[in-house]
Amino acid sequence: MMLLQAQKGAGSSMWIWMIVILVVMWILMMRPQRKKEKEEQQFRNALKKGDRVVFSGGIYGKVHAVEDHTVDVEVSNGVIMTVEKSMIQPAPAPKTEEKK
Repeated sequence: MMLLQAQKGAGSSMWIWMIVILVVMWILMMRPQRKKEKEEQQFRNALKKGDRVVFSGGIYGKVHAVEDHTVDVEVSNGVIMTVEKSMIQPAPAPKTEEKK
């Protein structure tokens, strides 16, 4: 009888640990990802003419015009591409070369 009660207690503590592990995984993995997605969405909503951007495929350009769901980006002199806003990310700051 005591053995059965001990086994039932061990099973419930295992479930508690499983729940704790899942909560910790959510905090460490999901929250930062959601925060990054929210920041990217704010960036896309604040796009304006002249902003430097990079496509998800790695093409750099300057914003030429912004519409509801699309952005016209100048990728070269006179070459303007229309792309979906979700495909655009902020361009990293240009690197300055160090003098040797």
